[in-house]
Amino acid sequence: MFLLFAIPLFSQNDQRKEEGKIADKPLFRDPNYDGAADSTIIWNSKEKKWFMFYTNRRANIGGDGVSWVHGTPIGIAESSDGAHWKYKTNCNINYSVKDVTYWAPDVIMYKGKYHMYLTIVPGIFTDWYHPRYIIHLTSKNLIDWNFESKLTLASERCIDASVFQLPDGNWRMYYNNENDGKSIYYADSKDLYNWTNSGKKVVKDRGEGPKVFSWKGKNWLINDAWRGLGVYSSEDFVNWNRQEKNILQIPGTGKDDGVIGGHPDVVENGDKAYVFYFTHPGRTLENKGIDSYETRRSSIQVAELEYINGEIVCNRDKSVYINLKPTKK
Repeated sequence: MFLLFAIPLFSQNDQRKEEGKIADKPLFRDPNYDGAADSTIIWNSKEKKWFMFYTNRRANIGGDGVSWVHGTPIGIAESSDGAHWKYKTNCNINYSVKDVTYWAPDVIMYKGKYHMYLTIVPGIFTDWYHPRYIIHLTSKNLIDWNFESKLTLASERCIDASVFQLPDGNWRMYYNNENDGKSIYYADSKDLYNWTNSGKKVVKDRGEGPKVFSWKGKNWLINDAWRGLGVYSSEDFVNWNRQEKNILQIPGTGKDDGVIGGHPDVVENGDKAYVFYFTHPGRTLENKGIDSYETRRSSIQVAELEYINGEIVCNRDKSVYINLKPTKK
């Protein structure tokens, strides 16, 4: 009887080891400001490591209003497998205005060159009601970034670029137009440099931080709905249908994960897909209305996506076995 039970248990453990290491919980906290948010993940082929770019909110500086969310650098963390991350440096961005704020980077690689689409707020402010726009930067090493252009989009308050290559080889940028009810618009490009804005609202629901990807034979858009993450699917990348249930809306039980999840990135690796998101661990019901270091600080988390009955679901309380493999893009 002992042998009959021992064999399958051994096989299951071996299988899990093949799937990867158990991801840290939380996955990452910034050691400087403790405000990591809005992450995007990319493979650095030269250093043979994964790089995580993130808005580095200044959670531990004090300040009035939301000034701590402004004046933010873009941090970089690195990992060999996606399970364990450590801080590396901040981006060196060759674009500066007085007290410049950097938000929500999206980073891709195409034909040997890295491209970043970055939200700019021209100053440090105590409230949210100021201009913001998206710029294009390029890099050879993922650390030093050169300014290419300021994009002309639907309004003077556009944030959170997400760039996706369409099946025809052209590029589409989804972004949040704050002047139209914080809805999702898009722009198109053939070369990543010249963009034509559609002037079209494709997701009418309020939300930000869109992420578009293809997985399990379907096209998906996941965004931050402030009640967890909204999930949409589309056959043409224009008409998006929302599934009934959000993911990461119900608080988890893991460390720093007992609140809603926000601003996603999704990494597909083999047949698996992982959602990277951030939390404000201190923003519990008991702390509603309190502005303090504990309610400002944020953590990056990761969970595995599952495809069940035509929809995306996510159990954030499951241990995440992850071993990200190098990608060609």
